[in-house]
Amino acid sequence: MTHSYLASKPRYEILDGLRGVAAIVVVLFHMFECYSPGPMEQIINHGYLAVDFFFALSGFVVAYAYDDRWDRMGLWDFFKRRVVRLHPMAVFGTLLCACFFYLGAGPSYPLVEGTPWYVLLLTLLWCCTLVPMPPALDIRGWGCTNPINDPTWTLQFEYLANILYALVFRHLSRLALGVCCAVAAFFTLSLALNWDFLGLLASRPAMAYTVVGGWMLTPSQVYIGLIRLAFPFLSGMLLARYGRFIRLRGGFGWCAALILVLTAMPRLGGTEAMWVNGLYEALVIIALFPLILSIGAGSEVRGKRAQSVCKFLGFISYPLYITHFAFVYMLWTFKGYHPDAPTGTVVFLCAGLFVVAICVAYAALRLYDMPVREYLKERWLRKPRKEA
Repeated sequence: MTHSYLASKPRYEILDGLRGVAAIVVVLFHMFECYSPGPMEQIINHGYLAVDFFFALSGFVVAYAYDDRWDRMGLWDFFKRRVVRLHPMAVFGTLLCACFFYLGAGPSYPLVEGTPWYVLLLTLLWCCTLVPMPPALDIRGWGCTNPINDPTWTLQFEYLANILYALVFRHLSRLALGVCCAVAAFFTLSLALNWDFLGLLASRPAMAYTVVGGWMLTPSQVYIGLIRLAFPFLSGMLLARYGRFIRLRGGFGWCAALILVLTAMPRLGGTEAMWVNGLYEALVIIALFPLILSIGAGSEVRGKRAQSVCKFLGFISYPLYITHFAFVYMLWTFKGYHPDAPTGTVVFLCAGLFVVAICVAYAALRLYDMPVREYLKERWLRKPRKEA
């Protein structure tokens, strides 16, 4: 572990690296989605579970970083810190995707071609606030809460989790937090197994048996998003508070491999036992992700090369996640113009765009995000020194 500027607390290098691994999984998932015949056959079939892992990481980091700081930090200070950390890159990602918005014109995004430039500009201003956009104002055709940059929907739930943490969760004892985790685990199981006892999942197909969803401002999708947020975030908090971790030699390698295997797992159960897939996803979220967190927090990175890899992956994780959809637009455009392109050409293009996405993420971090956050910290967070 190394020390960060955040109250000089040790930084969990392996968890930083795992966040980068999860971000790479999301990028590959969206790229393969362009050429997927459907959710049953999609490559990296469970790549969307990386989002649930992000929520678990977030709960762990927030509790670890802020639980013991409330005696010298108010609510407004906490909210400013989270905005400074998260919002600049979210704005950059939305602006970048807006530059490539019209590349998405085609069957996949039916409303893009008919969207006037001034409507796009007004939508862009709305999306930069991260206030969820209702389906009636969609300009692309999928009804997403951010119709310019899809991954931002998870950041909207991230903000909600931070608000709930500051107002409610930080006050809970470990016992109360454990009870909340148990309730949230039940709802995760109910979502994965299609137990629609609240009548909010009627819009989902009967074959769902998955936790997929959360990116639309409808009762069903908001319900799904809240369930996907609840257990991972609360379990991450609980793990940080107990501080009892698993120490494992080569912890980063084992955890990274486990994330890749779990997310690349094909759809399970087929059409005859679809509930198996739901049970698998619930098991990953409720049991295996907390296990990975525990190993990642308890193990050490050995060797300068491994430390450099974890540091780099941690650096690019958030920028890569929040900017990569611009390159997914490019991929959709290529597919629209070249639907019968050879497999080799498609693989070469995907590999090239993947490398470019990483380079853009790193450049955005160094040239934009870090200077902007430093400026905002100077203006918002650092209190002026009193004269002697």
